[in-house]
Amino acid sequence: MSESRHVVCPACGAVNRVPVDRLGSGTCGRCRQALFPGQPVTLDEAGFERHVGRNDLPVLVDFWAEWCGPCKMMAPVFDQLARDYSGRLVVAKLETERAPGVSARFGIRSIPTLILFSGGREVDRLSGAMPAAQLTQWLAGHGIR
Repeated sequence: MSESRHVVCPACGAVNRVPVDRLGSGTCGRCRQALFPGQPVTLDEAGFERHVGRNDLPVLVDFWAEWCGPCKMMAPVFDQLARDYSGRLVVAKLETERAPGVSARFGIRSIPTLILFSGGREVDRLSGAMPAAQLTQWLAGHGIR
């Protein structure tokens, strides 16, 4: 039996077992939607717990708000990141005003704030808008290429 990873479906939240050699492709066993859609996953409070806690892949969460100018500037960078790292990193967005409990629990005081999670735990965080090259270098420093 080949090695596999647990991947949470961005559409229905089901946990899927995906062979390592198929990471980046495949569909959910429950809803048949793409497991790796190439775009950020939109999270609410329950979705946050499931995606961060149950994914075997690292999860990068963008804590943002609709009214935030720098957050809007980061959106295209984050979209590209989701495409470039498909199958290696779950890229997700959480609107702070719709998930105040999660935002408070992680002490989000400025936005955008990016938090990298692995194994359900915070690994590192960055605050403020940044260019794609700086974000890619930061991820590489955590072994995500």
